[in-house]
Amino acid sequence: MSRSLNDWQAAAAALKFDGRPVIGGVRVDARSGETIEKTNPATGKVISQIHACGQEDVDLAVAAASAAYASGEWSRAGVGFRRERLLELARLIEERADEFALYDSIDMGKPVRESAAIDAPGSAALYRFYGEAIEKQEDLIPVTAPGSTALVTREALGVIGVIVAWNYPLEIATWKIAPAIAAGNAVVVKPPVEASHSTLLLAELAVQAGIPAGILNVVTGRGSSVGKALALHEDVDMLAFTGSTEVAKQLQQYAGQSNMKRLALEAGGKSSNLIFADCDDLKLAAEKAAFGSFYNQGEVCSANSRIFVERAVYEEFLGYYAEAAKSYAPGDPLDPASGIGSLVSEAHADTVWATVENARRDGTIVAGGTRPEINGSRAFIEPTIVTNVPADHEVHTREIFGPVAVVTPFDSEDEAITLANGTPFGLAASLWTGSFARAHRVSQRLVAGTVSVNTVDALGFTTPFGGFKQSGFGRDLSVYALENYTDYKTTWMQWG
Repeated sequence: MSRSLNDWQAAAAALKFDGRPVIGGVRVDARSGETIEKTNPATGKVISQIHACGQEDVDLAVAAASAAYASGEWSRAGVGFRRERLLELARLIEERADEFALYDSIDMGKPVRESAAIDAPGSAALYRFYGEAIEKQEDLIPVTAPGSTALVTREALGVIGVIVAWNYPLEIATWKIAPAIAAGNAVVVKPPVEASHSTLLLAELAVQAGIPAGILNVVTGRGSSVGKALALHEDVDMLAFTGSTEVAKQLQQYAGQSNMKRLALEAGGKSSNLIFADCDDLKLAAEKAAFGSFYNQGEVCSANSRIFVERAVYEEFLGYYAEAAKSYAPGDPLDPASGIGSLVSEAHADTVWATVENARRDGTIVAGGTRPEINGSRAFIEPTIVTNVPADHEVHTREIFGPVAVVTPFDSEDEAITLANGTPFGLAASLWTGSFARAHRVSQRLVAGTVSVNTVDALGFTTPFGGFKQSGFGRDLSVYALENYTDYKTTWMQWG
């Protein structure tokens, strides 16, 4: 049954916010005694105090994870045991899906209907996916000389550090945590200070599901303290990250300065969407383009915010696209009728708005370009479509992380590919064409971890997600993600 604005407001009023970290399976206070005031960006009202952890708290969490891993209660348990615990965790997430949805919506401003229908159920399904997947992995017995047998197994790494972005707090945490613990590791998570509550609830439910205390720890606080401490920690064996390219580069330095820990970095993007004149349904392409650029307030690392359209259909596409953008009008995140919600903070909205104003000065705003005040908050920006700006303008080059897209015409296939690849990022790309040959030809030449043909930003549990170039390395989702958190061991037995 669908829920109304009043229903969600009543549920939100009953919600309890606890900003304390979870270490060794229990809530504790940060040793510093300091907290960070957390507001709801859609209203500006204070909702909780996030505990500002530091080095000492990270040390305690890593020690708890190390002890839990070394005990073997999880790491050496059979995959059947781990499977059942992960399936139970999935069930508990589904049981409290509305609570997870509200935490993420109130924390970072996204529409609650999306977090309730997609984010929370999808996270539950992913724990189920990895619980089932680990029973279907195979070890190897390669050919060796007579009198010997070699076993090649994939072994857990130990303690995994996870640093999570705020745009999909529960889902992105799950993309890292689920394969890491399924493989037998213990985890210490630094959730985003902007959106910590869903990950904290997850850690509590993990213990309820029968996952041993200390296998999943959550340390709250700023990246400059908690994130840095995790990245430099000598007892963290691997670090998984989603966030900015700048921070990803810092983490590489920290890994080299400490124990040369392994890294899997998803470091953002500036994805392209190529619309060819032989596209079968230009209106559908425009509607999907609006989804690809404005969904989740444009706060998506793989958002298709650079749209290149063959000149013959440029004006027609632009008309459809501007019309489709109207479906993403901002509103109260708890209102099911809202097209998008608020940005994560007024400060972030200020940054995005400065880009809109620069585009207004240097080019043409063909749709949007306003900043409404809703519920007393200025964190809302109308989906904005920009044209006629120079190739080196920031709307082409910078990951804006807001509902702003630029549309540019092209005259040839080669030009389209050159424009699409003319970025330091390589996370995702889309293309629309009615030609099977062109779909293959162009997708092979696009430098992107995922190329979506006649759709946008396609992903699924069974396909890997990650990028090339400065979008990072390592892959989330699919069985390939297990490779981030394991490595090969050869056991050679000589019989004669």
